Amino acid sequence: MQFLLLVYLDATLLDTLPDGEADSMMRHCFANADVMHQQGQLLQAQQLEPATTARSVRVRSGAVRVSDGPFAETKEVLGGFNLIEAADMDEALRIAATFPWAATGCIEVRPVRDMHAVRRQVGAPAGDLSVQRHNVSVTSPNASGNVDAA
Repeated sequence: MQFLLLVYLDATLLDTLPDGEADSMMRHCFANADVMHQQGQLLQAQQLEPATTARSVRVRSGAVRVSDGPFAETKEVLGGFNLIEAADMDEALRIAATFPWAATGCIEVRPVRDMHAVRRQVGAPAGDLSVQRHNVSVTSPNASGNVDAA
């Protein structure tokens, strides 16, 4: 069973760590990730750029709106994710607890749906769900916050 570990960080708490401690935590994460990958538990891990670089896209009544953010009323921001393989939620929670970021933020553990099963359920044709990189053209919003169609 696959689980997504969403790593939320408290930037103000990270800023108070003694010099070098954040780097030490990252080295521990990498060592832990290497072992988990070799054991077949860690499928993918990525760190996100700061929340200040994020944009949110909403489509309402056909209009595309792009805004800075998200800027939630919380000190914890999404900092990265890990896709893991675990027997059940209990094992996924044990794995999440091995990450040092659980001590300075929060790790949300969520089961991942089998999209092949969802396709079958809704009667959609089978498709290739493998991860592929695509070059995507992104335009900036105009003065009203809408993105002009390309």
